[in-house]
Amino acid sequence: MIEVKDLAHRYENGVVALEEISLRIREREKVVLLGANGCGKTTFLKILDGLVQPSRGEYLFRGTPVTKHSLGDAGFRRTFRGEVSLLFQNPDVMLFNPTVLDEIAFGPRRRGWENVEERARKWAEEFGLTRLLGRAPFELSRGEKQKVCLAALLVTEPRLLLLDDPTANLDPRSTGWLVDYLQEVGITTVVSTHNLSLAPELGERTLLLSEQHALIYDGAIGPLAADREKLIEANLVHIHKHRHRAVVHEHFHTHDWE
Repeated sequence: MIEVKDLAHRYENGVVALEEISLRIREREKVVLLGANGCGKTTFLKILDGLVQPSRGEYLFRGTPVTKHSLGDAGFRRTFRGEVSLLFQNPDVMLFNPTVLDEIAFGPRRRGWENVEERARKWAEEFGLTRLLGRAPFELSRGEKQKVCLAALLVTEPRLLLLDDPTANLDPRSTGWLVDYLQEVGITTVVSTHNLSLAPELGERTLLLSEQHALIYDGAIGPLAADREKLIEANLVHIHKHRHRAVVHEHFHTHDWE
């Protein structure tokens, strides 16, 4: 489904985001994108969504290069936008409709689907948003906004779902529901996180980006979790001192915060 060849990106201000990444992602594969803040996870997801054009290299979706030219073709753009959905880390940039119901219904309504309101209400119920359907999205808490954005994406039935740190604003119950959904849904998913403990729940294959913006691991989470040097290189473990009365010692910890 996805192929990237020698992908690299540098922003106009000279900041490096990604360095020479090559990989393939198969149909229905569950992928976790791991790395510390600032390593390039968000940029990589935006490239996969066609929002950012890489400085070098190539990105192909179902064999077609994703470029400004190909996205200018109405047929390819319709197919690509119909199959690929990205959840941004900041939900505020995704919300623009007057009510929660309108927000969730926007995608199906734009595509001319039938039973739009029924579809929207179904996904609102999945996320516990039914009581908020008449509210303006900007009035909601950050966690509620995240749920609205997720519902608005999932109602469109994407074939490639890109999620940028999706559990950051979710409560435990919603996080559990999302983990179960991602494990069961028959679509391709790429989910970014810096939570090493949560990674095995979010996918089967792990891509690890270093702080030098390079892909330094591609494989199962088990061997990676046992590779302390690799985790240190990616800044996913840290060391600090523990004090027990007169005794002071230190050891490594994984980064599991949200």
